[in-house]
Amino acid sequence: MKAFVTGSTGLLGNNLVRALVAKGHTVSGLVRSEEKGRRLLGDLPVELVRGDMRDVAGFGAALDGCDVVFHTAAYFREYYQPGDHAAALDEINVRATLRLMDEADRRGVRRLVHTSSGGTIGVKPDGSPGDEETPPAAIAASNLYFKSKVDGDAAIRAWRAPRGLDVIEILPGWIWGPGDAAPTAAGQLALDFLQRKIPAQLDGGTCVVDARDVATGMIAAAERGRAGERYILGGAFHTLADVLAGLERASGVPAPRRRIPHAGAMVFAWLSETVGRLTGKPVLITREGLRIMHAKLRMTSAKAERELGATFRPLDDTLRDVVAWYRADVSRGAAPLP
Repeated sequence: MKAFVTGSTGLLGNNLVRALVAKGHTVSGLVRSEEKGRRLLGDLPVELVRGDMRDVAGFGAALDGCDVVFHTAAYFREYYQPGDHAAALDEINVRATLRLMDEADRRGVRRLVHTSSGGTIGVKPDGSPGDEETPPAAIAASNLYFKSKVDGDAAIRAWRAPRGLDVIEILPGWIWGPGDAAPTAAGQLALDFLQRKIPAQLDGGTCVVDARDVATGMIAAAERGRAGERYILGGAFHTLADVLAGLERASGVPAPRRRIPHAGAMVFAWLSETVGRLTGKPVLITREGLRIMHAKLRMTSAKAERELGATFRPLDDTLRDVVAWYRADVSRGAAPLP
């Protein structure tokens, strides 16, 4: 098939592009920076389309002749830094998604696979993991990124395609994997760990998934998913302590042994955010991120496993590849990692 991927230089996007090329598909990737696109995807036979989700019409012609659009672009990692992000979240995660759907439908695309978020899924009343029909947890109302995805999902379900475009939604867990150049919060945690900047273990956990497994599931959704369905690709639940222990095994760098209770961690996060606002430097840890982890939301990927054949690799395999990628990545212009 001929595929168009938004967010093609992001963690999920670039792994999706690689998976599509490996399967023999023709791929065009939306990039805001051609230089970054060439750096991350230059070894692949991929057409780079310069554009921005704030101006869908500006790259709309690139959708002509495409069979499927994979929409991975989102306003995400910026939200977990200081500042007021409400307007950008609504513009990019909700309104721009609808404009992309309109444009794809107008140009004859048959299917759009949209990346939502596992953060839109709560746990069931009996405490068991949530599924695609489980309403959002309370945190989805206070976390503006999750709220933008909840609002976007509702808008997608209400949308009707004049020319027949069908939409499938993918709800991933906390995505980790090689190629996290931005980086996301996951990649930043790995980099901070390797540079011994993690002072202590924190309480919390969530479902962790490899970007490559999400990419494989998204392609399966494009090929044989049911129109209008939602599929959780969440991976397995892991605590933050599990992640740090896995990074220790992957890197040989010792994980911190000290533990900080949630209340103390929130105070530390507030101080980190304050320093970030004053200095303009990236924040090591945020209160919003801590709240998500402390909620310990669990979800099941049983539907995707059953209908899409989704599988998930062990956490240690993912973390080993993450560490190897950062150690080999010389493009950051930073000192070699331990």
